[in-house]
Amino acid sequence: MQLTSFTDYGLRALIYMASLPAGQLTNISQVTEVYGVSRNHMVKIINQLSRAGLVTATRGKNGGIRLGKPAETILLGNVIRELEPLALVNCSTDFCHITPACRLKHVLHTAVEHFLDELNQYTLADMVQDNSQLYKLLLVE
Repeated sequence: MQLTSFTDYGLRALIYMASLPAGQLTNISQVTEVYGVSRNHMVKIINQLSRAGLVTATRGKNGGIRLGKPAETILLGNVIRELEPLALVNCSTDFCHITPACRLKHVLHTAVEHFLDELNQYTLADMVQDNSQLYKLLLVE
């Protein structure tokens, strides 16, 4: 299974925000600069993360973005559930004529659930705590 770049950069944006001192605001321009991704792409990602409650966005002169909840409560599998289209195969009867008898969809669904359950063993905080090398790479110190 390969994550989309949307989910990949969503996770990276959350890691960046989790690396900042608690409650510190950043902005989309800073996140795009750190990762070298287009601003337009990151705006869409941050909007989705905001709708999911993972990021809080404040408008205005003193506005910015930050984590919407503590990093210790953000489970990686749940982030992927919010960002990733998890249908691995197209099982519509218009696309596949064996759908009524096929068992593959159930097997793949079970595999994805196990994958996400494993990722839910880790929080966003686990990705950043005591990770001085990460802070240096992100220029967060």
